[in-house]
Amino acid sequence: VQLQAYGGGLVQAGASLGLSCAASGGTFSSAAMGWFRQAPGKEREFVAAISWSGHNTYYANSVKGRFTISRDNAKNTEYLQMDNLKPEDTAVYYCAAARISTIATRSGEYRYWGQGTQVTVSS
Repeated sequence: VQLQAYGGGLVQAGASLGLSCAASGGTFSSAAMGWFRQAPGKEREFVAAISWSGHNTYYANSVKGRFTISRDNAKNTEYLQMDNLKPEDTAVYYCAAARISTIATRSGEYRYWGQGTQVTVSS
């Protein structure tokens, strides 16, 4: 079972960027999915989560109103649309599949992790 994240890059503050996470080797349609990030010298932090059905979402306060998480179970893929990016959003972003089907915000609730994709926002 693997998760592969795509879409990171270097952008200027105020720009938008979209991340994708494709799952292979298994199906995650019954699992909640999420995104975490880790900036240099900091611990990994929760960014956003989505329930198995996609009907429920939850965001960290720092990204609420700017980021949108979504998923397509038919494609075994989740997405993170990031708008109005700020320099403090600079980090390696990780996608993850949870052990549960409802919203999960703690890293310990996630079973599978992607390799991470770098997002750098310049001021």
